[in-house]
Amino acid sequence: MRYCLTLDLVDDDALITEYEQRHREVWPEVESHLRHCGVERLEIFRLGSRLVMVMETDDDRFSFDAMAAAERDNPVVQRWEAAMWRYQRPTPWTEENNKWQAMTPIYRLDAS
Repeated sequence: MRYCLTLDLVDDDALITEYEQRHREVWPEVESHLRHCGVERLEIFRLGSRLVMVMETDDDRFSFDAMAAAERDNPVVQRWEAAMWRYQRPTPWTEENNKWQAMTPIYRLDAS
């Protein structure tokens, strides 16, 4: 399955630069956690202070609830997420107590 999620960054050039640097050095435990939860591919794109994450998952192993539960049991991932919140802000449309917000697909062009 492919998911597209969005999140905003604090609108500060120095913090955005630091955030991007941190993502060039993602902790191995965080990447291991994502793989363990069934994430097969993940990319984050930025325009200004808006982020878009495209995540491809194994349908048999992935669920947002299971990933959240695994995060609650993993202090390293909890520290990473807490550190990232310094840079991140919810979008105006983000549900309460949420960070990344799933986007609604509205169009698709397939190769034929």
